[in-house]
Amino acid sequence: MSKPVVRAQDLLVGYDGAPVCAPVTFTLNAGKAVALVGANGSGKSTVLRAVIGLLEPEGGTLQVLGAAVDERSVAFRTQVSSVLDDDAYFPALTVSEHLYLTARGHGVRGADTVVESLLTDFGLTDHARSLPPALSSGQRRRLLLAAGFARPRSLLVLDEPEQRLDHAMRDRLADRLVAEKRAGGAVLLATHDPELLLAVTDRAVHVHEDATRVLSPAEAAAVIGREQP
Repeated sequence: MSKPVVRAQDLLVGYDGAPVCAPVTFTLNAGKAVALVGANGSGKSTVLRAVIGLLEPEGGTLQVLGAAVDERSVAFRTQVSSVLDDDAYFPALTVSEHLYLTARGHGVRGADTVVESLLTDFGLTDHARSLPPALSSGQRRRLLLAAGFARPRSLLVLDEPEQRLDHAMRDRLADRLVAEKRAGGAVLLATHDPELLLAVTDRAVHVHEDATRVLSPAEAAAVIGREQP
């Protein structure tokens, strides 16, 4: 059997020695999707930041692609694509230039065709020549998501990707994530959207300050319903 794409065992995350949630344990295999659920501020985003190498764990063990996390390594950077809740775009490049640079920078063949498809799928064709600061917050979110799909990857990490998307675009995103799994990719996401969770994920982890639990998608959707403001 191949190694899990992500293996977290009693993973403790936080800042300056202060954990933000109880230890987290889960595995994520190729062709599967795992969701992190929990109230705002519960530590979901902090766990994701540790997985992609932006934060050093406070304790426990964490392996991504069979090795300790090192976001500086070429192997890691060429296999892990992430979209966090940040405006991580190039402000001086147009939407299409941003996507083309992302694709070409990661060695994607046929980058022009890939970019054209992403512009269509994410409803950005009419804004292809716009600069990101001129876009609405929802359009910028779609640009960042499109950039996440513009590069090769074995693991896709998304932090609340449903934010600022309308219902139709959420459905389109769900279809893309299901296709990602069918192609053998692994997906790790934090979400507050029960419909996205049920459509895409195989398991979920409830992140909490007292204890974390592995849940079925149905159980996790119920947790989201109870914890939403």
